[in-house]
Amino acid sequence: MTVNAVRLNHAVLFVADLERSITFYQQAFDMRIVAREPRADAAFLRLPRSGNHHDLGLFGVGAQPARPRGSLGLYHLAWQVDTIEELEQARLTLADLDALTGESSHGATKSVYAHDPDGNEFEVMWMLPKASWGDYADAAPIERLDLPGEVRRWAGVHTAAELVPLNAPVDAPVEAS
Repeated sequence: MTVNAVRLNHAVLFVADLERSITFYQQAFDMRIVAREPRADAAFLRLPRSGNHHDLGLFGVGAQPARPRGSLGLYHLAWQVDTIEELEQARLTLADLDALTGESSHGATKSVYAHDPDGNEFEVMWMLPKASWGDYADAAPIERLDLPGEVRRWAGVHTAAELVPLNAPVDAPVEAS
């Protein structure tokens, strides 16, 4: 029997400077502190539109050498946005914070990549409507992202609410709204 999880609920990161990291995630994602645990030098943050208790935990551990890229451990986190226009805005925000590191089209998803002050990489992604996945339903290419073209094609299309209904089998197709 496997674990019957629905989705990843939150992530927790070790950071060198808790206050610096809180400031970054507030500037990048407009996250709000929902709780602090001073004994652990920790803070728990929530995204503005989240119904979750917290989406990100940050634990200050002091300055340490950076882990070399490609070493074992977490590669990146992915934050989903609802519209392609929000992805376009995320790209601008992350560039303004000097955090943007790249962008890609993965077929069913369009992504920009960035890093936080400790070098933790993350992705901000927008997902095509499930009904439009086509050949990408079982593929994840890494291709050049034409963000202006994607904005023209998908403007005004909301996809974040497309969830698997609670009573649907895991592999069953989900009807687009």
